[in-house]
Amino acid sequence: MDLRSTLSRMLLSLLCLVTLHTSAQAGSACMEKLPTPESVRNALDLALSARNTLDESGAQVALIARAGQNLSKYHLRFSHIGIVWRDHPEGRWLLVHDLNECGTARSALFNEGLGNFFLDNMYAYETQIVIPGDGMQQRIVQLLRTSTARSLHEPQYNMLAFPYSTKYQNSNQWVLEMLAAANASGVQINNREQAQAWLKLAGYQPTTLEIPTFTRLGGRIFRANIAFDDHPFDRRMAGQIDTVTVESIVNFIERRDAQTREIELALK
Repeated sequence: MDLRSTLSRMLLSLLCLVTLHTSAQAGSACMEKLPTPESVRNALDLALSARNTLDESGAQVALIARAGQNLSKYHLRFSHIGIVWRDHPEGRWLLVHDLNECGTARSALFNEGLGNFFLDNMYAYETQIVIPGDGMQQRIVQLLRTSTARSLHEPQYNMLAFPYSTKYQNSNQWVLEMLAAANASGVQINNREQAQAWLKLAGYQPTTLEIPTFTRLGGRIFRANIAFDDHPFDRRMAGQIDTVTVESIVNFIERRDAQTREIELALK
């Protein structure tokens, strides 16, 4: 029996967990629906490929992104990013990320396996793995073993949160602020205000999305997890919405760390 067949046999046991898992999502369409056998197989195949790549990389920690939504109109490919790590060399890979509770403006931190990461109504079965240099990896691992991850999490969720406001947070922003804490040389970052102050000094550049007034009004009225009142008034009125995206995080970490490696995987 080949590995794909073995993974397929896991379908029934996984399906009983899916209704719990799909109640919290980020970077994908928030829909309560059971996955198909094909989508589960695809998720497990991509998770296996990602795990093998991580094993072969020799890394202890990496960033991993997924394509949960079609963001091509904004010239973006990946919608959501998390931190994947293992606490000892032979341990299993665990993913820590911030997820929005469907239909609400709340979020929570989740610690789960790679398979679950790709079960959230994927737009495309593609992933991006970003492996920092050894020094940054060690600093991130140290943070994950402390209460910093919780200290930098804001449960008031906004899909388009402004990077330099602590009123809300989107899922990618939590990762960015964790990176700030890991990179702040000689400075201890304990809260979001400190993380954002450091990011300003470090020259982090958010992604600017062109979102017209009527689109903003519709999103604010019909989506609990979208708000614009944390954005500067002049930028907002001009339809210039600055937010934290996977692309902006990858650009930032590559500028900060010349040893960063980037790997992309997709199901054939």
